[in-house]
Amino acid sequence: MTRYYELATLRIALGGAGKAAAAVERWVGAGTGTLYGAWAADIGALNEIHVLRGFDNLAALAQERERALRSDDPFGCVALLAGLSMDSHVGLDFLPGIETGARGPIYEIRCYRMKPNGLVPTLEKWKAAVPERAAYSPLAVAMYSLDGEPRLTQIWPYPSLEARTRARAQSVADGKWPPRGGPDWLQPAMSSTIALPLPFSPLA
Repeated sequence: MTRYYELATLRIALGGAGKAAAAVERWVGAGTGTLYGAWAADIGALNEIHVLRGFDNLAALAQERERALRSDDPFGCVALLAGLSMDSHVGLDFLPGIETGARGPIYEIRCYRMKPNGLVPTLEKWKAAVPERAAYSPLAVAMYSLDGEPRLTQIWPYPSLEARTRARAQSVADGKWPPRGGPDWLQPAMSSTIALPLPFSPLA
């Protein structure tokens, strides 16, 4: 099962996501790792493409990171890039591997900033609560950051925005979400992006 992930965020020139998609597909296809998802932001921080890949070990992830850093055309679309970040993550070990396929087409990429000592308590809270929350809507992946500030990132697929609203509202009303005591270990800053899969995304 994939344990290590890279979530790359490509900040694209205005209106350039469609033009960049084919180049990103070629770039990923020429590299290593397993492509799980590629999405264009639709609500939230706009003009961004998010690419999720999995790796069997950190050495493989680092090798692919090095390929991008040394390239004169990272992700094949440098002419359209206004910025690029590549973040390393570890998948939560109590969750199954990512199940690809037509699970959207609405994807929420939700990122929490954790307190500096918040990782282990957060994992414990999520482990207890995620199975019941997933009964309202499935969770594609949850992972914590290895670089930068401590973060927990989740990707939730939904068939529609209305389904997202219903699942979130009902799980809160039923007392199943957020995890009991979980917010105690999080920082106030958090972000959420609604994104749509690009044509080549395995998570569609």
